Amino acid sequence: MKRFYIQTITILIGIIFILRLVFLQILDSEYKSLSENNAVLESPVYPERGFIYDRNGKILVANQIAYDLMVIPENTNNFDTLELSKLVNIPLEQFKLNLLKAIKFSNKIPSIILSEISKKEHAYIQEKLWKYEGFYLQKKSIRKYFNDIGANFLGYITEVNDSDIARDNYYQTGELIGRQGIEKYYENILRGVKGKSFFQKDRFNRIIGSYQNGKYDIAPKASSNIRLTIDLDLQIYGESLFKNKRGGIVAIEPKTGEVLALITAPSYDPNILLGRKRSINYNRLATDTISKPLFDRGLQAQYSPGSPFKVLNALIGLQEGVINKNDVYTCNKGHFYAKGAFMECHNEIGSKNNLVSAIYNSCNTYFAKTYKKLINSKKTVSEGLDNWTTHLNSFGLGNYLGYDLSIGQKGFIPDSNYYNKWYKENGWQASTIISNAIGQGEILTTPIQMANFTAAIANRGFYITPHFLKSADKTGIKKFEKKLTSIDPINFKPVIDGMEKVVEKGTARIAKIQNIRVCGKTGTVENFIRLNGKKTQLTDHSMFIAFAPKENPKIALAVFVENGYWGSRWAAPIASLMIEKYLNNKIERKWLENRMLKGSLELEYKKPLSKKLFKINE
Repeated sequence: MKRFYIQTITILIGIIFILRLVFLQILDSEYKSLSENNAVLESPVYPERGFIYDRNGKILVANQIAYDLMVIPENTNNFDTLELSKLVNIPLEQFKLNLLKAIKFSNKIPSIILSEISKKEHAYIQEKLWKYEGFYLQKKSIRKYFNDIGANFLGYITEVNDSDIARDNYYQTGELIGRQGIEKYYENILRGVKGKSFFQKDRFNRIIGSYQNGKYDIAPKASSNIRLTIDLDLQIYGESLFKNKRGGIVAIEPKTGEVLALITAPSYDPNILLGRKRSINYNRLATDTISKPLFDRGLQAQYSPGSPFKVLNALIGLQEGVINKNDVYTCNKGHFYAKGAFMECHNEIGSKNNLVSAIYNSCNTYFAKTYKKLINSKKTVSEGLDNWTTHLNSFGLGNYLGYDLSIGQKGFIPDSNYYNKWYKENGWQASTIISNAIGQGEILTTPIQMANFTAAIANRGFYITPHFLKSADKTGIKKFEKKLTSIDPINFKPVIDGMEKVVEKGTARIAKIQNIRVCGKTGTVENFIRLNGKKTQLTDHSMFIAFAPKENPKIALAVFVENGYWGSRWAAPIASLMIEKYLNNKIERKWLENRMLKGSLELEYKKPLSKKLFKINE
């Protein structure tokens, strides 16, 4: 009986193996095709990468046809490597290196020898490639940028590396992936899903048709076109205003959080990161440590916000009840905030300011006194500071905003833990950290954070996370929720009134636009670098935040011009031109436009490189 069971089990196992073998060798044609690898070519089919449009449907990025020279090493014969390298126009040593890399990767799987061959080159190469068994040309799609703008937020695509493949097995050697910007963040919907096609080859390695009439081909899944929130015309205009300057602009539609323009300068033409010279051009950009064209100043640069920060301290002061709009403080061209410690102010001796006039006159004394009251309003200065910090966090400061690009900085808003480490617990007081009152000291913000808190003020107490995607054709998009600040809506009115007066009769009168009520705040921020190992002061940065119109705001923005000195000199005029362009679609103040377009700060940027003594803030 036992013997019978053993025999039965043995027979069953045998039958299973026989059936599996029949399936693999006869019924399963996919395995059969793999066994016929010399005669059948498996080729990936890529869906056309999704197009990218601006908010008004103007095309930003499309595609163009290119080709890759592929090789299956085991299918090659003895061939003249010098002749083939000349045919495809690459150095012999580079050709040999690429071929060796392909052999090491796999003898059976196709590898790229040369990528992004143009249509013109393709015709010439295809004519003679039949002589080289194992080599073939594979069609692909590469990007085409219709304008030389927006490189920082559009990003670029490049071939996958080993890390990309290890992270996501969807990709194979030689395939393309979004590397930065929108191309990277929305890679999954822009790429679609690749398919497969099988082709029959003859004994000369030429494709003679589809394998089994395409029976086993897998169709690709279409990609999605996307529409960005960016306004192309506004972006182009903003980049033109920043010619021969460093800095940038972040413009947001307040009620939606949609980013209308993201300008960083200097920048570059995104088209130079296409084609076979991409690596050369990228290395040139990456090694430019002076202009830093790959550094997105709007998202990554961290600056002291300067005087624009005063409006936040005013809002917190109102919310906490330490000031009201009618409180008046006397300024004596500055403020003694501690024994022997004096904060200078450009207001005249004996000048008196309430909240509104303190904003449009940018009175340091008023905001120093307000800040001291805030810090001293709780049982301990630590509690007072942490309460202040919490208010600022509600405006999106001190942390990543969560926008749909993969680069950025948190900025910095100090809390009691920070100062307790520096000064020991109970070793500091409001006067110790008084620079925070005027947006200096330890505070750091990114320009997009500044634009965002300006949008929150324009909205009277809320913001929607800044974002760049407006819509996508074939997929849903992330919804960004409204985020409330810690400030009651009623407290925004006097601050906004003060910001309007900044433009009407204060430090930014140059930003006036006929029939548009602009609210803003200028800033002049100290600027230090390490030069030859020493802390060296350079010309101040020029800053300006603004929104317009005052009622029902359509645009909020932050403008920053490195080494531009007064906020009214460069940042405020540029901001007002951007507002005028967006709201009126034309510029009436041609005299101001010409000044900004033709103006240059190149000499200012050369000063620390000259190895000569130089003056600042001229």
